[in-house]
Amino acid sequence: MEIRAGTSGYSYKEWKGHFYPAKIAPAEMLAYYAERLSAVEINNTFYRMPRREVVETWAQSVPESFRFAVKVSQRITHRKRLADVGEELDYLLDQLAPLGTRLGLLLVQLPPNLPADLARLERFLDHLAARVRAAFEFRHASWLDDPVLACLRERGATLVASETDEAPAALHETARVGYLRLRRTDYRPGDLAEWLARVRALTWDEAYVFFKHEQSGPALAAEFAALAQRGRAIPVRRDERAREAG
Repeated sequence: MEIRAGTSGYSYKEWKGHFYPAKIAPAEMLAYYAERLSAVEINNTFYRMPRREVVETWAQSVPESFRFAVKVSQRITHRKRLADVGEELDYLLDQLAPLGTRLGLLLVQLPPNLPADLARLERFLDHLAARVRAAFEFRHASWLDDPVLACLRERGATLVASETDEAPAALHETARVGYLRLRRTDYRPGDLAEWLARVRALTWDEAYVFFKHEQSGPALAAEFAALAQRGRAIPVRRDERAREAG
């Protein structure tokens, strides 16, 4: 199993002097990040569709082995609620085309007030077809039933496991790729080791593990990646201030 660890987003000025060098330019952040972590979850695409020229700079900033998980626009998930979104989906995929194989999957995060609608989900997945992998984060409990899980399995779509301070995460294997969003306020080394054991007990070919975009996020992702590799930790400490550039 290939395990990819990262954070939700990467372009945070608050990380300067901690994860990033204090004087790093915003345009240099992604390349620096990609030298240390193997995947990133892009969240600003939820608020506005990405522009192709921006996506081209993403692709040029990272190695071919790096992967992006891109959150689907709120126009698709929250305004139109997956219904009649073929045009929007096609546009999104066209803008993301420069990523090529660097596009790991789409993150489809549904609103908590949207109850299960199997027919709507099936139509959405049918439009995606085999063009791109998708991971679904359902936030209404009615989605977590057997017909929905069967639909995801039939189409090879991933069910996101999301852990918060308020609720534990439930793991369901619906595809060859797993997707974890670890959103608790803090994780101790024992917590990370326990999560790694849970992941390795499954039959996924690949697993994406993303931590919150807080100051500790990159260090947690690096620790998790180091555990997965059974090697020495990547030299990023939560309380370590990066050297100033220049």
